Amino acid sequence: MTNKKAVPLMHITQVRSAIRRPERQNLCLKALGLGRIGKTVHLPDTPACRGLVRCVQHLVKLEGTT
Repeated sequence: MTNKKAVPLMHITQVRSAIRRPERQNLCLKALGLGRIGKTVHLPDTPACRGLVRCVQHLVKLEGTT
């Protein structure tokens, strides 16, 4: 039996294009698993993921955590 806590998930949807954006922002989107408008990913709510979302907050929509 393990005593691991369930990590809440963030639902991240890309809502704007990455065309004509700095390379750093394109790499952040790729690291998040995004690449086209309308794609949604479910990632753990960790400080690393929060930092990536903050880098591209104008391109994505962060839906609630579960």
